[in-house]
Amino acid sequence: MVNVAIAGGSGAVGQTILEIMEEQKVHQPFILSRELNKVEATNSVLYVDYRDIPALIRVLEDNDIHTVISCVGYHGDSLKVAQLNLIQAATASSVTKCFVPSTFAIAYPRSFIDELPTLIDYFAAIEELKKSGLQWTVFLNGCFLDYWAQPHIKSYLKPAPFAIDIANRQAALPGNGNSLITFTYSFDVARFVVAALDLSEWPEESRIAGDALTWNEVVRLAEETLDCKFSVVYDDVETLSTGRITELPCQKPCYERFPKLQFQWFMSMFSRWTMDEKICHIPGELNVQFPKIKCMTVKDMLDTFWKEK
Repeated sequence: MVNVAIAGGSGAVGQTILEIMEEQKVHQPFILSRELNKVEATNSVLYVDYRDIPALIRVLEDNDIHTVISCVGYHGDSLKVAQLNLIQAATASSVTKCFVPSTFAIAYPRSFIDELPTLIDYFAAIEELKKSGLQWTVFLNGCFLDYWAQPHIKSYLKPAPFAIDIANRQAALPGNGNSLITFTYSFDVARFVVAALDLSEWPEESRIAGDALTWNEVVRLAEETLDCKFSVVYDDVETLSTGRITELPCQKPCYERFPKLQFQWFMSMFSRWTMDEKICHIPGELNVQFPKIKCMTVKDMLDTFWKEK
């Protein structure tokens, strides 16, 4: 049994991992939180100041934290300050041995830094870990399946749908829609993360795959399951490169959190990335290591959450 600290444990991915961790009795989870009002006060909540590395070291050592799982967001200075300082504290801690940086996504190449500058800090964390002496791994899971089952599926992720609008039977597919993409439910990702805590060695990349289909295959599967025809258009790379996408009805509520132009810019970029199988098709090596973890497939999702809607 080891003590595991989840940084960003009140966020979407962190909360998901915490919930799965609480189902097992092998490892003891703790939440690292810098905001008193974000989480319920319990003995498992450790309040921290990410700007103070010596104080972070004391928190890790005083609570015998063996493993840190970072689920801090990509917004603001969370990666640049909170995560990098936490890596330095974990490196200096006499009790901390393992670290998971905040990833849980596609296989970002360094060339994406020009389009998404926050990836500078994403890759800086990996470089820091390489010289830290800690055991570490990056979890890659492709696209979260949750986005196409909301609001019906249990999920802590905020809605961010793109490409396919199941509720309104519409699709705006990137490119020709024929590139393979990996889709994984957030709670399945969490199950693999918790299972990987028992491994004696971690690879630099831990790959998880719930299902792998092309956009066209997802649409055909949805049409068969719902016994209907979708209205389908294709956004070419030139359109996506200008920061524009064909708007889907399910995206309009998202503008309450993100201005429309900002939302479309991000989704156009991510949509374009799904056209590259080397980035978005994640082979599931962890699935082979943990065959008892049965992932939700796209067909499962459609049958469970959309068939009668």
